[in-house]
Amino acid sequence: MWERELAVSAPGKVILHGEHAVVLGKVALAVALDLRTFLRLRPGAEGRLSVSLPGVGVQRSWDTPGLQALRGRIVGKGRGEEPLPWGREGLSVLEFAGIAAGASAPESLATLAFLYMCLAISAKYGDVPSMDILVWSELPTGAGLGSSAAYAVCLAAALLMVCGAISCPLQEGESTARWTEEELTLINSWAFRGEQVIHGNPSGVDNAVGTWGGALRYQAGKITPLKRVPTLRILLTNTKVPRSTKVLVAGVKEKILKFPAIMNPVLDSIDAISQECQSVLEAMPANPSSEHYPVLEEFIDINQHHLNVLGVGHPSLDRLCQVTASHNLHSKLTGAGGGGCGITLLPPDTSPLAVEAAKQDLCACGFECWETKIGAPGVTLHSCSSLSAQVLHALAQS
Repeated sequence: MWERELAVSAPGKVILHGEHAVVLGKVALAVALDLRTFLRLRPGAEGRLSVSLPGVGVQRSWDTPGLQALRGRIVGKGRGEEPLPWGREGLSVLEFAGIAAGASAPESLATLAFLYMCLAISAKYGDVPSMDILVWSELPTGAGLGSSAAYAVCLAAALLMVCGAISCPLQEGESTARWTEEELTLINSWAFRGEQVIHGNPSGVDNAVGTWGGALRYQAGKITPLKRVPTLRILLTNTKVPRSTKVLVAGVKEKILKFPAIMNPVLDSIDAISQECQSVLEAMPANPSSEHYPVLEEFIDINQHHLNVLGVGHPSLDRLCQVTASHNLHSKLTGAGGGGCGITLLPPDTSPLAVEAAKQDLCACGFECWETKIGAPGVTLHSCSSLSAQVLHALAQS
C-alpha cells in the first residue's frame, strides 16, 4: 500500500528556434515552459486504482484483479518480463477500457496511455498499489505546448516510484526533490512509450523537455540537453487559430522542392540562428549581461521573417508581432505556425506597465495570454503542502 500523498509536476515546452527546419535535419532548440502539469497521488480504496483527468473529462476506476488479468493476457504473468510495444497489445486494452479502435479524442487517448503505462510498468517492476491519481494542468491541450508529454512524464515518474523502480527522493520536511540522472533516463523512456500511445510516432523531444527541463538541442533524432541555461521571462500567446501541422509541413516541403535554390539558404539561416542562440544561452549564466537580450531579440525577429518566407505565418501571428512591437517587444511564432501560439521575450528591464499594456492589447485581439518563463525545471516531486494556493485549489476542485 502506498502510504503518502505526494504530487509530481512536469513542464510544457515551446520551440525557441528551428521549427520546420528540424524536419529537414537542421538544429532546433526546445525549452521548458513554466506552465506545468500536476499529478497528485494518494492511497486509494483497497483493490482499486482510479484516475481523474478533469481537463479532458475522464473519471475512471478499475479493480486491481481485473488489471492483473489483463496484464497477464498482454505480457504473461511473470514479473520482470519486457512488455510489448503499444501497437501489439492495444486491442486488448481498448476492449478492456471500452474504447473503440481508432479513437482519437483526447479523453480516449489519455485513458489508454494511463492503462498501458500501468500495465507495462507493473509487469516489469511489480504491482501498482491501490491509488487515486488526479491530474490537473496549466497547459492548454492541442496548442503545441507539450501537454500530452507533460502528462506522460508525470505518469511515468509516479508509477515507477510507487512500483519501486525509482526512489522516492523527497525527505521529511523537504518541499521539492528531483530524481538522479539515471532515474530521469528511465522516466523519460517510459514517458516516450506513453507518448507513442497518444501520438503514434513522436520525436521524443517533448517528453525529454518535460523530464530534464531547461533547454534541449534536437537534430536528426539526437537530443542533447544544453548545459546551464538562463530562465527567461516571456509572454506566451495563443491566437486560438486552429491549424494542421501535417498540412503546414507538407506546404514547406512543396516550397523547397519548387524553389530549392531560394529555400535551402533560408533553412541554413534558421539552422545558424539555432546554433548562435545556443551559444548565447550557454554563455548567459556565467556572464549575465543586458547585452545578451538585444541579440536574442534580433534572432527572434529574423527567424519570424524566415518562417513567413517558409509559408507558415498567419495574419493572427502578424497581428501578435505588430501589437508587441508597439510596446518595443519582440515576438515569433512557436511550433507549427499557421495560427497556434507565439512567444514574446521580456528582457529584465521591461517595465511592468509595458507588459500589462501588451497583454491587454493582445487579449483585445481575442487571444489568450500568459506571463511565464522558459528554461523551467523538469519533472519534480513535491510535498502537497508546498504547492501554490492556485494549484492546491485546482486539485481540490477537480
